[in-house]
Amino acid sequence: MKINQVAELAGMTSKNIRFYEDQGLIKPRRDPQNGYREYTLEDAKQLERIKLLRQLGISCENIRMLQNGELDFDTCMSDHMKKLDREKENLDHMATLCRMLSDEVDDVSDIDASAYLDRMKELEKGGVRFVNVKMSDVKKRRTGAILSAIAVIMIAALMLVAVLLANSEDPAPWGMIAVFVIIFGGIIVGVVVALVQRLGEVKRGEIDEASKY
Repeated sequence: MKINQVAELAGMTSKNIRFYEDQGLIKPRRDPQNGYREYTLEDAKQLERIKLLRQLGISCENIRMLQNGELDFDTCMSDHMKKLDREKENLDHMATLCRMLSDEVDDVSDIDASAYLDRMKELEKGGVRFVNVKMSDVKKRRTGAILSAIAVIMIAALMLVAVLLANSEDPAPWGMIAVFVIIFGGIIVGVVVALVQRLGEVKRGEIDEASKY
């Protein structure tokens, strides 16, 4: 089967399937003649299992460990239920604070933020979490993409400067210099374009969407 066919059977998109291939959760065979992916009914069933576990909140890493026999299924479920219980408790605390704000405050400018922040700090000492982990992950992705792009741009720029300095001491044909300028300039432009696209994907949540169903 082709990717669009198995996607329809598994009830997900082609982007979902490619994401899980990148994560090593599914490994379709390749046609030896043309190298194209060939999906089977077992691949579709595997994707459905992945879909189920992901919808329950099981991480890709844990699914991979389950598939490789590195994690016991009962242990995985037990640990995940404990995690869900902690998250539910955190949500209950946040809901309580929201109800208090709703009952005690009529306008946002009337909020005595310090009092509520102190209360939240005390709750955090007891293990309650108020940090938006998803937003934290988005920030890490954005920062990582920017730092990686800066590193590549700096390397390309330094190489270009080195070529120009070397040319000033021992002039080479301008055609050759132009080639180097085009190559390194193209790398810099390409990295900037890729960075803009990456930041757009992070902002729109496309990376997270690929791992959802």
